[in-house]
Amino acid sequence: MTLLSLEGVGVELDETNILQNIGFSLEAGTWTGLIGPNGSGKTTLLRAVGAHIPYDGRILLDGYPVADWSAQERARRLAFVRQASSLTFDFTVEEFVLLGRAPHRGWLTAYGGDDRQRVQEALSRVDLDGFASRSVLSLSGGELQRAFLAQALVQETELLMLDEPTSHLDVYYQFSFMDQVERLVQRGQTVLAVFHDLELAARYADRLLVLQEGRLVADGQPAEVLTSACIADVFGMQARIHRRPDGTLRVEYLAPVSGATKKTADPQVPSPASG
Repeated sequence: MTLLSLEGVGVELDETNILQNIGFSLEAGTWTGLIGPNGSGKTTLLRAVGAHIPYDGRILLDGYPVADWSAQERARRLAFVRQASSLTFDFTVEEFVLLGRAPHRGWLTAYGGDDRQRVQEALSRVDLDGFASRSVLSLSGGELQRAFLAQALVQETELLMLDEPTSHLDVYYQFSFMDQVERLVQRGQTVLAVFHDLELAARYADRLLVLQEGRLVADGQPAEVLTSACIADVFGMQARIHRRPDGTLRVEYLAPVSGATKKTADPQVPSPASG
């Protein structure tokens, strides 16, 4: 069943074309990764899907234009986990995660015991047991990122959008976080995630969409998309692609493409331990 579809989507911000003629659809229960150099439009695409910015074209969620849903209805259907940033309000972790239940409550309806139970379960699932009474201002970047995921989990939406969700996590929590999301997909969750690390994208996503200068230039399974030619053309890096015995891909970066001029950051080079 098609959950999300985009047709001819374009975004212009400050008189600059950020996205141009983007079209694809997502089937329910799948994990799709968005990759591309910095500035290629990945985060902008997520913001458009969430109806946070104006766009041209059509974005349909459950067959209806996403912009036509009320804010509360959208929040019941899609959750957005951004890169962790510093917070300025002194909520406890429980209060912060509990905000994810707001779309399921009336405006004047108090949170109940069931809501708080879901929060405790979500905190346990992201390895934040014992953090409920901690101030969000006391959390490290990695702890805060996991609190954002817990908030999205209790939101219980059809579509989960992740914007470079492991950027503040150490290696252990990167894989722990991704394994948690993978279990959600196995239970029917649909995920659209921006990745900076190409190997991590290939390991977890069923499908990769490649953006370059606001255009969709490749779409397919990781092994089909992550080729030496694609990495050279899109990221400006010479690379070899190796398949490990378990079927996962390793990207061996060799050198910048001769004569390439990059205005954006190169993909994250994995540490030797990841090879």
